[in-house]
Amino acid sequence: MHSILEHLEQLDLADHQGSGAEHPNAATETWVSPMDAWSSESDKTNPLRSNGGDRIPAPCAMVIFGVSGDLTARKLMPALYDLTVGQPLPEGFTIVGVSHRDWTEEDFRAKMREAVGSAARMPVTAESWELFSRNLFYVRGEFDNPDTYAALKTRLDAIDVERPTAGNRLFYLATSPTYFAPILRGLSAAGALERQANYLEPTEGWHRVVIEKPFGHDLPSARLLIAEMATLLTERQIYRIDHYLGKETVQNVLAFRFANILFDPVWNRQYVDNVQITAAEALGVEGRSGYYEGAGALRDMVASHLLQLLTVVAMEPPAFFNGNAVRDEKVKVLRSVVAPVGSEIATRVVRGQYDHGFVGGQPVPGYLEEKGVSPESTTETFAAMRLGIDNWRWSGVPFYLRTGKRMPRRVTEIAVEFKRVPHLMFQNIRDLDLTPNVISLRIQPDEGIALRFAAKVPGARTQLRTVRMDFLYGAAFGESGPDAYERLLLDAMLGDPTLFTRRDEVEAQWAIVQPILDGWHEPGSSGPLPYEAGSWGPAAADIMIERDGRSWRRP
Repeated sequence: MHSILEHLEQLDLADHQGSGAEHPNAATETWVSPMDAWSSESDKTNPLRSNGGDRIPAPCAMVIFGVSGDLTARKLMPALYDLTVGQPLPEGFTIVGVSHRDWTEEDFRAKMREAVGSAARMPVTAESWELFSRNLFYVRGEFDNPDTYAALKTRLDAIDVERPTAGNRLFYLATSPTYFAPILRGLSAAGALERQANYLEPTEGWHRVVIEKPFGHDLPSARLLIAEMATLLTERQIYRIDHYLGKETVQNVLAFRFANILFDPVWNRQYVDNVQITAAEALGVEGRSGYYEGAGALRDMVASHLLQLLTVVAMEPPAFFNGNAVRDEKVKVLRSVVAPVGSEIATRVVRGQYDHGFVGGQPVPGYLEEKGVSPESTTETFAAMRLGIDNWRWSGVPFYLRTGKRMPRRVTEIAVEFKRVPHLMFQNIRDLDLTPNVISLRIQPDEGIALRFAAKVPGARTQLRTVRMDFLYGAAFGESGPDAYERLLLDAMLGDPTLFTRRDEVEAQWAIVQPILDGWHEPGSSGPLPYEAGSWGPAAADIMIERDGRSWRRP
């Protein structure tokens, strides 16, 4: 038996993703499915709510690299506080921050108190903060200095003795992507992070790593990073985070589609005319020009968030609700996407860059006037495109994606527009106002689902109007749900990778956008088109969709 297991580990069979197969022992001994973890008793107390209070992970030490950065202050630390107070997290859960800042432990705790006070959902009292802050520790050091990792290893070993963390470690890399590989090499060399069996994770002493996007700058760099990480970790230890997948409405797309037989029969090319996915931001670069100049809208949003939203809309029902089964279906969709190449890029893809204008009634500068932006910059702040999916369910159905900064308002929405009825018997009715049926899934803000359909106006004569039927999280459940990072951090602690991106997903996403990036860098390629801040993007985006006889929704 031991020789068989040793042989399997040498082959690292489970590291070859895409098969969807879990090692049989892994499913029964270590795998925790979110569906299995929900308590039937808590459901009985309120059929509309489940706070997941029984989803309590094993105690662990969570190490945050880049703890002095904006992401930690705005998202990570408030989410960890909310989990600790509201979940709760187990006794002994420990947070270790690592940064180059010359802070004492008390300085670190004071900074985190400011962050939690301004962004946490749960109230912050003197008692609750005292209980939370006693779990905070700090290690100062540079990411390229081996002494940093030696000091961190010493601190983690001491924590394992002093607190019941049992050697469980979750490393969160909230840093620039250029530090991903050096940090992992430093941890590995110091013995703080060990490569563990891919098919059977230990119940104690597990080591996991959460990686923030962007995962690579293009397809070649993503593949290089994947290969380098594979020498230090197995795929099961890596949790590539896309916070959109932690949003309640994104998860509810799966429930909406696969838990309701009412919608599945029409969720295909026979009935769906087109799908529009919009992610609009009213803000500009907001001090992030250093990052955004090297990224742009295509890399920042399309290559991750928007393509992930496309997969949850278009995927086939998985056999099980677990990490590999769900992600197998998402990869199938991505590999079926028909991306524009060559001359098609000019007609199926539009890029723009915001000029000065007004947002929310206030004047705002253009992108080229933002601090840190080169006056000659060709970085796009808007991207729109038409994609197809070449499979049995979606062949012939266009998927329109668009994202941009300095747009009229902040909104992320998936809209599934259905075909018109084949024969309309109400053609002789005056003032007929009938538009196609639409199911819109609002990701943010005001999370919910709306159905647009025709109804008769009350009165003696027959009049038809388009009406909306709305489901809102806040109204139905009494709350909008936890922040996306709360869900994803908890899943990482539980060892559930379902809502994280697998390496073949990353490659498939980059494979879709790489031809567009290459086309934009060809000699003679025109730069981004200007659009007025506060508008919905360049006129060329409207022209692109109007060629198909359609128009953009105004979410």
